[in-house]
Amino acid sequence: MLARSILLAAASLMWPATVVAQTAGAPLVLEAEIPLGDVSGRIDHLSIDVKRQRLFVAELGNNSLGVIDLAAGKVLRRIDGLSEPQGVAYVLFTDSVFVANAGDGSVRVLRGDDLTPMGRIELGDDADNVRVDAARNRVLVGYGKGALAVIDPASQTKTADIHLKAHPEGFQIDETGTQIFVNVPDARGIEVVDLAAGSTRPLPTQGAGSNFPMSIDAEEHRVLVVFRSPPTLMALSIQDGHLAATVETCGDADDVFVDPKRRRVYVSCGEGVIDVLESGEPGYRQLTRVPTVSGARTSLFVPELDRRFVAVRTGSNQPAAVWVFRPTP
Repeated sequence: MLARSILLAAASLMWPATVVAQTAGAPLVLEAEIPLGDVSGRIDHLSIDVKRQRLFVAELGNNSLGVIDLAAGKVLRRIDGLSEPQGVAYVLFTDSVFVANAGDGSVRVLRGDDLTPMGRIELGDDADNVRVDAARNRVLVGYGKGALAVIDPASQTKTADIHLKAHPEGFQIDETGTQIFVNVPDARGIEVVDLAAGSTRPLPTQGAGSNFPMSIDAEEHRVLVVFRSPPTLMALSIQDGHLAATVETCGDADDVFVDPKRRRVYVSCGEGVIDVLESGEPGYRQLTRVPTVSGARTSLFVPELDRRFVAVRTGSNQPAAVWVFRPTP
């Protein structure tokens, strides 16, 4: 039934928001702009409840969480009283939403159905990215000077810490569920956590720095890391960490996602573009560069809906919004 619900959700996205003219032949077509309303400051990461067609937007500068009804193409509600929310994740197996707050180091937990508060976990400092470890029924949150908090979402308690060399930014669990790859830019490195052994090992960064976004290319068995200094995507082997490929990217990147259907990679950058890369032999090449808005560097690609969402913060001539892109063909 869930698979059928996802298909129906994808088919019913009619976008009654502002519809934007399409460009024939472009690999990403701007389909709609969904206004966020009176939202100021920086916007951070996004997450989705596919079944309910709700998109969650961490409105860091506004100390709020925006909830968009994708079927209606408008903001459903805004949850205020947060403290610089950075990471957000919908947890299917407990039907709950986890919101990590940099300002007070807390993780707020909301009910999935009515979004009322149902818990709060105190991590102490700079709670950041959130990932769901579905294989182990747990949630991981990067925080502090260098740790991943392991949280049991059923009891809403922290059960352990995975210690790192510096504050974690983007991190991902590999396709086998046995390793976590973690960007630690303050230590100018990448750490690999062996979940079975409980040990960590470093991966070389070839002298590059400011590595924030990360994704897993399961088809190629690679971890993709995007650096800001210089603007570069590095593809590293999941098995042994060797450098498999590099390609230049746009500047001030903050999110990267793999489109397995089309063998593409999407990199969203604060300079105001999305780089669309194509996977092939021997590595990746730039297919095109799609314009967005300066500062629009956080995004989310949802394969179940076949849509890419980009968070656009308020600018001189641009209201806060989520832009909806449809990949083609």
